[in-house]
Amino acid sequence: MKLRYLSALVLCVVLSLQVHAQVYLDSTEIANILHPKAVIAQPKTDDIGEDEDEDTDSIIPMFSTDDRLSWKENITNRLDGIMRSPLLETVQASVMVWDLTDDVPVYQFREKLHLRPASTMKCVTAIAALDKLGADYDFKTRVYYTGTINDSTQVLHGDLYCLGGMDPMLSSGDLSAIADSIRQLGITRIEGNVYADLSFKDKDRLGEGWCWDDKNPVLTPLLVNRKDDFMDTLLRKLRNVGVSVDGFTDERQVPSNASLIVTYTHSIREVLHRMLKVSDNLYAESMFYQLAASGGVRWCSAKQGRNYENALFSRLGLNPRDYNVADGSGLSLYNYVSAELEIQLLRHAYRNQEVYNALYEALPIAGVDGTLRRRMRGTSAQNNVRAKTGTVRGVSSLAGYLTASNGHLICFSIINNGGMTHSPMRRFQNKICVALCQ
Repeated sequence: MKLRYLSALVLCVVLSLQVHAQVYLDSTEIANILHPKAVIAQPKTDDIGEDEDEDTDSIIPMFSTDDRLSWKENITNRLDGIMRSPLLETVQASVMVWDLTDDVPVYQFREKLHLRPASTMKCVTAIAALDKLGADYDFKTRVYYTGTINDSTQVLHGDLYCLGGMDPMLSSGDLSAIADSIRQLGITRIEGNVYADLSFKDKDRLGEGWCWDDKNPVLTPLLVNRKDDFMDTLLRKLRNVGVSVDGFTDERQVPSNASLIVTYTHSIREVLHRMLKVSDNLYAESMFYQLAASGGVRWCSAKQGRNYENALFSRLGLNPRDYNVADGSGLSLYNYVSAELEIQLLRHAYRNQEVYNALYEALPIAGVDGTLRRRMRGTSAQNNVRAKTGTVRGVSSLAGYLTASNGHLICFSIINNGGMTHSPMRRFQNKICVALCQ
């Protein structure tokens, strides 16, 4: 009776409001009015998504300079002050700064600490892939046929094979172009079947250590528009250009006697641009598996990619056993690196002009684009810092390049773990960058 009376009272109050005053009550608000102790579960949302940018510049201070001290001494004083932040009472930090112009270290703070990097892992993947594959590498999707084409009847007496190369950029428009290439061979009917060759990589569709409730990319060699529906889309595109298929679709490797119809490609620079600018996890995993498959093996796995990266670490004088590489994107809970490792990789990239140019042009620019477009605006770091961000729950990181106030090119790595929110960790990173640039 009391509940019915209270419900009627609430309805009367709402109806008695003036017409121009619109009131919107959601289910939680109504429940709280009728039953103050009742709680209706709301969808779980994060304030900051994966590498989502954020304006955190209003509290970055101006840094003083002591003319009696050298540039490095002034920088050390500035960074020492930042390291005394109360944030580090509860949050871990690994920081390293290197002067590339003079090839000397500038600053270290727990640089060997093993931490989860989040998406600065994409820098590790990018540098390793560019080092192994080169900046002119292409992601390839190939289409073959077996049998014979009857020119008079325009019938392919055989099968069609689609060999996936895990190209993350492949779109429905690209499949339209592939269908056109098939039609231009004089084919209007395929008497046999259409096969997907998925032997580029293993059957694992999720990475090691990925959370089941994350928005994870699907790791399959044949993607279109980021989805695992290549075959259905291709059949539709074939029908659109007047090519019918009598048989069925299935999985089978391309036989050695098959004839190539078309190779569709996207360059590593195209993939790298989106992978780093907007921190695309699918693109990073595709890059990681290109590295894994670079030895020519079929059914490659994350283990092969890890082996190539570990070999690179060894070449740089580091012990691979000190780190753990689980994936290419940084999504995995099993990734453990250090600021020192990321610095050595950034140095290695700088010493190799082809690698450095491809990497540098793809990194987000502070206050300008990508995941840094709203960070460090209105500071000396704007349009100067080029760096990869990293964000997963409890982790925030930043690694890349900048031109310091003394005109020297600098590489830096900052990894924070253990923060309940990302904003304080990002402010910490922003301050370090501004301290170096100002």
